[in-house]
Parts: sequence; structure tokens; C-alpha cells
Amino acid sequence: MDAFNTLMANLSLGFATAFTLQNLVYCFVGCLLGTLIGVLPGIGPIATIAMLLPATYALPPIAALIMLAGIYYGAQYGGSTTAILVNLPGESSSVVTMLDGYQMARKGRAGAALSVAALGSFIAGCFGTLILAAFAAPLAELAFKFGPAEYFSLMVLGLIGAVVLASGSLIKAIGMIILGLLLGLVGTDVNTGTARFSFGIPELSDGIGFISVAMGVFGFAEIITNVDMKDKRETFTNKVEGLILSWKDFKEAAPAILRGTGIGSLLGILPGGGALLAAFASYTIEKKLGKNPQPPFGQGNIRGVAGPESANNAGAQTSFIPLLTLGIPPNAVMALMVGAMTIHNIQPGPQVMTSNPALFWGMIASMWIGNLMLVILNLPLIGMWVQLLKVPYRILYPAILMFCCIGVFSVNNNSFDVLITVLFGVLGIVFLKLGCEAAPLLLGFILGPMMEENLRRAMLLSRGDPTVFLTRPLSLVMLLMALAMIVIISLPAISKKREETFVEE
Repeated sequence: MDAFNTLMANLSLGFATAFTLQNLVYCFVGCLLGTLIGVLPGIGPIATIAMLLPATYALPPIAALIMLAGIYYGAQYGGSTTAILVNLPGESSSVVTMLDGYQMARKGRAGAALSVAALGSFIAGCFGTLILAAFAAPLAELAFKFGPAEYFSLMVLGLIGAVVLASGSLIKAIGMIILGLLLGLVGTDVNTGTARFSFGIPELSDGIGFISVAMGVFGFAEIITNVDMKDKRETFTNKVEGLILSWKDFKEAAPAILRGTGIGSLLGILPGGGALLAAFASYTIEKKLGKNPQPPFGQGNIRGVAGPESANNAGAQTSFIPLLTLGIPPNAVMALMVGAMTIHNIQPGPQVMTSNPALFWGMIASMWIGNLMLVILNLPLIGMWVQLLKVPYRILYPAILMFCCIGVFSVNNNSFDVLITVLFGVLGIVFLKLGCEAAPLLLGFILGPMMEENLRRAMLLSRGDPTVFLTRPLSLVMLLMALAMIVIISLPAISKKREETFVEE
């Protein structure tokens, strides 16, 4: 009962913070931008948040984080619009929604597909936020028991989880994480004060800028790669009707929404998983549960839209749990949130709840408000988003690149940062051509310095004894879990099944 009363008191503080005019405005701006970039194929929340990080310097910390969070879960909503109407994934987790959503649109049921996507997203988003609120405090209490050895082992587990749960080649994912860890070493050694890997370039003495890396490999690379995208897709601009879901459709979709919500809430917490893995898992389960469904999956089954859309939104919300309670980003977007918190001198982790409760609970409360805003933004304004899909890419992308360069330059008023961003943009294009995911690189880049710091602290406290990681129970359990993940994913049967899940679907 005491725990419930404490939770209610915390949520009261959160809603009091979120309902200020300033925070409501930035919540709306985040949701609007999230929907916008979700609708526009090829940009995505990672690139957008990377672009907007410089702009958050001028904002209060709570408003900045509320806006960036709104962009992330708003993109999950907006991505479904493009997937259903144009057969293009507006956001990576909307890939699965295309399979049945586009077929529903071709059969004149675009309105029903958009409605069930919005309804599923709203229910899952609200439930995911409830899970975040309920489990945040207990997990933060557990995190206070962590020492340097436990944090190091947790980061090892997180990075290995990101490799195992990432789509694509395992070898490539490992290579990208190692590259990220190495890039994180560039700069001045905190303990000795000596320069490392800076090659005598003064601008690198403080390390490579996080914004330059993120905006280069995600913003520049994604945008330039999508410039050659042709506007030859069939867009259902005049057939969006029947937005009010029928009772028959609702009865058919409701179980899939509930299952997708549960799957997404669980998988969103896992490192590297998040919304994309949740959407794939939900679609796979819906296919296995259906006995001779009519219409078949892949030909316009409403459950093929309801399940994945619910799963990706629940996963987006619960992925904030490890970030806010342990200070560990489970995916690339959360790594960007770490960067945003660092900009405002906030150390992510359990101490946020005690040192800045208004920020912590205000951010959680804003997610409920944001989910309600997104329903209003997505269904009544669907005509506006459809018109936006008609804007040629050749007009959009040069303008976006220009704002990227202005944003990078504005951080330090230094043209060298723009050059570094362009360099990472070129690298990002190379990675895309080689089929290498950039997300593991960003995770490695963020976690690298944190891992090094905790490794050194653990060794210092143990007087140089490396067995400290095995003698502390929590650390040992996490290292054994990491080892088990490596062994399991190395088994031929599991490896083959993993490839089928990410490739064939």
C-alpha cells in the first residue's frame, strides 16, 4: 500500500510538471515532429533527434527531454501512415506493417488499417508507460546496489544483447560495436591527461563530438541514400475513408492488440531489441496463432496491422526503463537521449529519480499526454499527412541537409565539426552499402567511455585483482548471461532461425 501511495504521489508530481504550458507545448512539438518524420520515409527518429540535439541547448532540460521522447514514440505512429498508404516504411519498425496494411489499402480499407494502427498504438503506448512508471522505482533501488564491477558487466551484457538481437550479420554487428568502442577512446585520457588517437589535431583533444557521429552516420547517410528514391509508388490519396472502426474489425483486432502490447512491453526493455524486434515477434506470433485466417496474412489481414503496431509502440515506451533506471541505453535512440541528458549536465541513471524527480516523473507523465495528442494528430489530420507524401524528395532533402550543417556548426561555432559530420556521413553511406547497421556503432561509442571508467574504478578498488568481476554475485550473473547469449546464438539451428526471422519476413 505504501508503494502504491508513493507511486501516486510521484505521478501527481509528474502530471503537475507535464501540465505546465511550456512542457505541453514542447510535448506537442515533439509528437508533431515525430509524426512528420514517421510519415516521411527514409528519415526516422534517430536522424531527427540527432539533428535537433543542438537545438536543445537553449531549452530547459525537462522540456528538451519531453520533446525528444515525443519524437521517438510519435515516429512509431507516423510510420504506419506511410507503410499503409505508400508501401514504404516511414520508420524501421513499420516494415512489418507494410505486409498487410498496404494490401488493406489496395482493397479500399485504408481507413480501417489506419484506425486500427492508431488505436493499437494508443493502447500499447499507455500500457507501456504504465509499466515504466510501475517498475522504475524498484529497478532504481536495485541500481543503487551496483558498484563499478556490476556496471561494467551490465554494459558488457547490453552490448552483447545488442549484437544478438540486432538484425543482419552477427560478425558485422560485432565489428561495428568494436569500431564504436575505439572511436570512444579518442581524446584526452582523464586519469593521465595524455592525448589518445588525436593525431596532433587540437579539435580532437576533447574527443569526437557525439552529435557529429550521430548526425553523420544516421542523418547525412540516410538522407543522401534516400535521394535516389523514385516517386513511382502508388499513393492512396483519394481512398482514405471509413476511419471509424467497425465493431467486427475491432473484435478481430483486439486480441492482437493485447498480445502485441504484452510482447512489445517485454522486448522493449531488452538491449538492441526495442520496437523493431517487437514488431517482428508480434507478426510471427499472429501468423502462428491464425488457423486459415481470412484474408490470409500478407493479403490484408487486420491482425497483421494491429499486432505489430501495438508491439512497436509498447517497445518504444518500455525502452526508457533501462535508460532512466540504470543509465544504460538499450538502443540507438536511447543513446541519443543519453547525449541529450549529458548536454544538460544530467547523469542518466538511478540518481535522476532522487536528484531531479520533477524531470523523471514529468517525462513519464508527458508520455500519456503525448499518446493522446498523437491519436488526435494522426486520424483527424490524415488528409494533411497524405498531401505531405506528395512533396518530391528532391525538394525536402537539400533543405534537411542544410539545417543539419547549421545545427552541427551552432554547437561549438566550429567548421571542423561540420567536416567530421560529413566524414561520418560518407562512412555511414559505406556502412549502408556493405549492409552494416550503424546502431551498434553508436551504442559502442556511448558506452565505451562509461565502460572504461567503470573498469578502471573496479580494478582500483580491488587493487588490480581482475577476479572482482567474478566474485561479486550480480556481476557474475550478468557475465554468465552474456556468455549464455553468445553460446545460444552460435548454435546452428538458432542462427538459422534468426536469419529467417529478420530476412524472410
